[in-house]
Amino acid sequence: MRHSAWQFVCSAGCAGLVMLGVPVAAQQATQAQGAASTSSTTPASTNAQTAADAATPASSDDIKKKVLEQGERIDAMRSQISAQIEQLDAMKRALAAQEADYQSLRHAVGMDELDKQRAGSIAAGGPGASALPMPAGDAMAANAPSTDQAQGQQPVGQAPKQDTRPPEVAQIFQQPGVLTPKGKLIIEPAYQFGYSSVDRVALVGYTVIPAILIGLIDARQVKDTTQIGWLTTRYGITNRMEVEVRIPYVYAHQDTISREIFTGTATDNAFGASGHGLGDIEATLRYQLNVGGPDKAFYVGWLRVKSRTGTDPFQVTTDCIQRCVENVINEVDLSATGTGLPLQEPTGSGFWSIQPGVTWLYPTDPVVFFGNVSYLYNVARDNVSRKILLGGTEQLGRVKEGNVADVSIGMGLSLNEKASMSIGYDQSFVGITKQNNQTVPGSVKTVLGTLLIGGSWRFNDKRTLNFTLGVGVTRDTPDLTVTVRMPMMF
Repeated sequence: MRHSAWQFVCSAGCAGLVMLGVPVAAQQATQAQGAASTSSTTPASTNAQTAADAATPASSDDIKKKVLEQGERIDAMRSQISAQIEQLDAMKRALAAQEADYQSLRHAVGMDELDKQRAGSIAAGGPGASALPMPAGDAMAANAPSTDQAQGQQPVGQAPKQDTRPPEVAQIFQQPGVLTPKGKLIIEPAYQFGYSSVDRVALVGYTVIPAILIGLIDARQVKDTTQIGWLTTRYGITNRMEVEVRIPYVYAHQDTISREIFTGTATDNAFGASGHGLGDIEATLRYQLNVGGPDKAFYVGWLRVKSRTGTDPFQVTTDCIQRCVENVINEVDLSATGTGLPLQEPTGSGFWSIQPGVTWLYPTDPVVFFGNVSYLYNVARDNVSRKILLGGTEQLGRVKEGNVADVSIGMGLSLNEKASMSIGYDQSFVGITKQNNQTVPGSVKTVLGTLLIGGSWRFNDKRTLNFTLGVGVTRDTPDLTVTVRMPMMF
């Protein structure tokens, strides 16, 4: 059998190459040559020497050819090894980058502290993590990073991001519960329609004895219609803080229907007034107080400041001509009094206001409970006066409008990935109004209660449509309010 393979073995004590697998004829020639050197008197030895000498040239050429071929193979293998070394260096660099990302993700989700507490790895537990002695070989193998460990350090997919923001629900209150992400801008156009109808009876005159009135009984029905369009801008300063500016435009109209009794009239008189213009601009700062989660409430503290940029009730002219009761004035000798109604509807409250509050959300599958507690403080005004038609200016002095305490609670339910609905109740306690530190006649504490039902439709991650219906449950509350919002994120 002939062997065509060549093997090169390098030992510590040799400086050359030992060739194995030489052809049998060459080996026999070599052995014959050695035998001839030891026994030159044998005829067979002489013949073997002659055969070896004849075979030597052919074997040398064959060996040189095979050496050249093997050298070329070695060069090719060296080139492949160099290319593989470069690929290995590139893989090491990629592995280092992945390890850095992996460590940053572990630090972000707090897994390092968890490993330390649970002693989840030898590196976290330290050299004394094992209580049993280990052989030297096993100890070296344990301390050396294995291939499985190196591969295990490569993250598979993306680590879940911890949810630190409150869940989104259909907005029914004025204060939203979800803050704007850092660096994001939200522009929210909105429209609100409100309607209320109030019946009242006014007594103008004096009584001689109980149940006998000398003067006027005025029965009125007042209908108020208010339309407000506003543009709200919110910007996320951080992931837990945002600032908001709201600019409203108000259109208000009031119709008063009344009939003076004991004046000889059998028809109803209608008196209407309207007004429109810029409302009270307000700014709000919100901050998320804690990091909530499932079965853990989120708390958002906020502070709102309202200006008096709108037309206030003291700037409009009050009527004393169209409805002055001259016949009663002449009969009972009363001073001239008009309706006290403005000829133009105001678009603002007339007072600066500061309102701190806290909004909370409690997510519990499958619903989210939320609520709001706030207190509105109206800053008093000095040297207030109002205009009276053909009557000049009436000085009112110091006026302090009643403060408002507000409490609201609601529940939100997500129907699917796009639709959600909410239901809630809002109740406000309005204080009395004072003039020169004295209670204004007819001013009493008022309770406003509103039942709110809302829904939202999410077009995409940046567009949402919110709808809210408010129904008054107390006599002093507007009968109906409808609000439509569309926040858009940029």
